Amino acid sequence: MKKGKKASLILISCLMLVLILAVCSPELFSANEPEIVNGRFVRTRHITVEVFDRSNPGGSKPEDNFFTDFIKKGMLRDHNVAVTFVPIPRWTEVEVINNRLAAGDAPDICVTYSYPTIQQYANMGGVIDLAPYLKKYKKLLPNLWKFLGEQNLFWDEDPETGTVWAIEAKLAVNKRLNTFVREDWLKKLGLKEPTSLKEFENMLKAFKANASKLLGPNADKMIPYSTSYDVAWRNNYLLTSFVPEKFSDKDAYIYGFDDRQFLYPGIKEGVRKLNEWYNAGLIWKDFPLYGPGDPTEDNLIKSGYVGAFMHNWDYPYRDGVNGIHVTLKKIVGPDAAFIAVDPFKNDAGKYRKFLSNPVDRKVFFPITNKEPLASLLYLDWITKFENRKFLQIGVKGVNHDVLPDGTIKLKAATGEMIMNSPNNIDYTLTINGLDLGDPELTARSIAYGYPNVEPRYIVKAFQTSDRDGRIVKHFNCGEIKSEAGMDAALKQKRDNLLVQAIVCKPEEFDKVWDKGFQDYLNSGGQAIIDERREKYEKYYGKK
Repeated sequence: MKKGKKASLILISCLMLVLILAVCSPELFSANEPEIVNGRFVRTRHITVEVFDRSNPGGSKPEDNFFTDFIKKGMLRDHNVAVTFVPIPRWTEVEVINNRLAAGDAPDICVTYSYPTIQQYANMGGVIDLAPYLKKYKKLLPNLWKFLGEQNLFWDEDPETGTVWAIEAKLAVNKRLNTFVREDWLKKLGLKEPTSLKEFENMLKAFKANASKLLGPNADKMIPYSTSYDVAWRNNYLLTSFVPEKFSDKDAYIYGFDDRQFLYPGIKEGVRKLNEWYNAGLIWKDFPLYGPGDPTEDNLIKSGYVGAFMHNWDYPYRDGVNGIHVTLKKIVGPDAAFIAVDPFKNDAGKYRKFLSNPVDRKVFFPITNKEPLASLLYLDWITKFENRKFLQIGVKGVNHDVLPDGTIKLKAATGEMIMNSPNNIDYTLTINGLDLGDPELTARSIAYGYPNVEPRYIVKAFQTSDRDGRIVKHFNCGEIKSEAGMDAALKQKRDNLLVQAIVCKPEEFDKVWDKGFQDYLNSGGQAIIDERREKYEKYYGKK
């Protein structure tokens, strides 16, 4: 028997034992209604809540700080629920949650970006069906229902069984990525911001050719373009610019189970371009050596050696005094800065970007959760406008200032008052993106939401990130059984193939790509494609 199968059997055996114990628990399946008076449990309930640990330099403990205390006190006061936070490493969260689910010690409230992980354990009876709880206790969850609505609460409802294994958080600010280039380098070389692939490529070549002018004695450290092991994310707008404009929503669903659009037509040619750049010395040669959470690349960017990169839409402006923008100015000089550009057009001449649906992280309860109502009340509490607004902007004079027109300007706090994630996203589980209740006020405040960063950089990044954006229609086709348990394995094959295809010799590119891509399909990818097509045509027809 192969090691992988042995490991799977062990995980399943552990989970089944946990389920047996859970079923025997009188509290979990008690017929008695929970006693609640004025929104509070008569008897104190205890729940555990997952929180991402981002290992931020200078950050506070994600499970124990000023903001967790705010939540704990509020939940005890308003609902008589005691909350304990459980830190989970952000960059390996799928693997860690998998292991904890199998061991039976997952937090009562879990959050992940991987729905197949949830579905896998739901199939084994390891996840609570939230549909009956959401319906039965609707009156006790006014904030959750008002803010997320039926759309997000029942986004993942199975069209046949009606089960709901997870709640989808709301993506309030639908931004993904941006391409960033050194604004000061463009000025030094007399270059305009690139508006096409050719201009961007010529810019990278100019950076390399003028390394001595740009970096002086550190010319040998020149990196015209940087990327990471996560090729499909960190180059997404370049890669998807090769996707035909006529690519249909149906095909986007069928081939869209990979959240990096890896299976979309044209992606191969985008990777071929990266292969050309790598072999021409335009891409950081050591990018495959550093995995999740490693600070090496960021340190190279902060030191001023990198000319361009693609990342989350506001990435260089995050983290205040510890971020790229501020550190770069300290090390290199006051004019050093990255600015967002938009150089990648598709075959229709549009700067097409595949944006997300209005959903974000998936929140679910493992079957070991003995307090599903208390857990839902927790989600309702953090969704209440006053509470999530406080979590997003913090304390006036410490975490933010209020400008004369009401605009919120965030400030860099230290110690216990620091925010470990942008707008405390790791605590506002039901929303990703600032929401101040007024769209105009929110937009103005986003521009001032980055301490020590001039608003013009944020405005440009905000406007550029979703230019010519496309949101693929949501099709609810129910469970895709062939996806169960395949998320991590296919992700690893995807990432390995992309790295190999970039670093190989140009004459070997097609051979490397075709072999790796076929292996991906043979390892489960094709089965998922076939089942998705079958399910789509079952519910929506063949057109």
